[in-house]
Amino acid sequence: MAEQTFAELQEQFRQIGPTVTLRSIGDVERTAVVVHSISFDVPDHLIPVFPAYEERFLCLVLSLLRAPRSRVIYVTSQPIHPRVLDYYFSLVPELDTPVARARFEAVSLVDGRNEPLSRKLVGRPGALERIRRLIGEPEVAMIIPFCMTADEVALAERLQLPIYGCDPALNWLGSKTGSRRVFADEDVRHPVGLDVGGSHDLPDALAELRGRSRHARTAVLKLDQGVSGLGNALLDLDEAARDPRAAIELEDEEIDVDQYLALLDEQGGILEERIEGDDFRSPSVQLRMSPAGQVDIMSTHDQILGGIHAQTYFGCHFPADPEYAALIAAEALKVGRRLAREGVIGRAAVDFATVRRNSSWEPYALEINLRSGGTTHPLFALTSLTDGVYDPLAGEWRTRFGAIKHYAATDHLHSPAYRSLTPDDLLDVVAEQGLGWDGERETGVVLHMVSAIAVAGRIGLTAVGNTLEEARRRYRNVKAAVDAASGAS
Repeated sequence: MAEQTFAELQEQFRQIGPTVTLRSIGDVERTAVVVHSISFDVPDHLIPVFPAYEERFLCLVLSLLRAPRSRVIYVTSQPIHPRVLDYYFSLVPELDTPVARARFEAVSLVDGRNEPLSRKLVGRPGALERIRRLIGEPEVAMIIPFCMTADEVALAERLQLPIYGCDPALNWLGSKTGSRRVFADEDVRHPVGLDVGGSHDLPDALAELRGRSRHARTAVLKLDQGVSGLGNALLDLDEAARDPRAAIELEDEEIDVDQYLALLDEQGGILEERIEGDDFRSPSVQLRMSPAGQVDIMSTHDQILGGIHAQTYFGCHFPADPEYAALIAAEALKVGRRLAREGVIGRAAVDFATVRRNSSWEPYALEINLRSGGTTHPLFALTSLTDGVYDPLAGEWRTRFGAIKHYAATDHLHSPAYRSLTPDDLLDVVAEQGLGWDGERETGVVLHMVSAIAVAGRIGLTAVGNTLEEARRRYRNVKAAVDAASGAS
């Protein structure tokens, strides 16, 4: 039988749509190959954290295994610490059994090079053949990626499996210029701005922006393919009128202005007014587009931004403030329906800025992230552990028992002192002080990126509470415990 192309494989999703879900799908034999590959350029200082990033979907495994005939093959660059696997299975006791564990297979390439996991896997025929044997011949099989690039397309074709993601030809929809085009087409309010072809366009673009937005004091310059805010730069418009280059203040501290402008010449980007106000928030909405074209609002979050200019994603609170959660969900739904019409499959997010003016909140759509992101795995954790659902109209998450839940999450809990701890030390501290997950109350803390603590002094966590304040308190308790164990000041 001739091998199928990527387009032909994706067309299979039109037939199996109802089975592409994290929920129980009844008596269907299903295999998911999870490949959390960061298949795009990231700053060099994040390279040591790559293996830990690849472990962020381990909570997803628990959701997938709730369906009794589902199997999961989890691929990583480096072997997962056995105790880390034990930790995740222990979070859901009914899955911490030999029968359930037998439906999970870990495949490691034992290759820590700075190269996307998908690309490394495609170049290893033996590993691909091992995965094919593990897949067997289920009724349904698919790849679950982190993002979509040519590497993921090649992997789908080598394994002859459809992938829960969209054709990379549609990635323009998640660029900064593409996002603005979608917002304009779908009548979604967004900041005044314009496309910038390169550094040579900057002086004229700044002059045009000042003419179109006379109240603006600061502009944001964004690289078209920037990730997590690191491609952003701020420009004071008064200073930029005198010397645009001198006015550029970079968010990414690892590069200089000359390197940034070279990237702008290479990628292009956008220049837009910075939305500002005394009461300002940075929420986001997470979407899911099914193979059949259905659009679901999966969650809303208030993002916690850090970095020298508060442009970099550091964490989130869930759900977003109820005063505007339904409002941004309705705007994001317009975007999701456009993405579905374009043929997008899988997860995406829309980032917003909201500002309170005259006692009401005004949302401005900022960008579309056509991939999973920092808010994806905390939601996987909550879904796995409470088996609940988000109501976008009410702006609430309710468990299967009807209880409302909140969480505070981050991938950026770090200190140089944390490098003195091993993953075992971290798990011991959390267990001995009773700071972990309480299955009866369905509150507590779930750790992520445990393997990054020794190499990078960094971990992630999702702290779940019945109120946001309880969730934040649980977060602070874990931080205090890890600080004390490591001697962090």
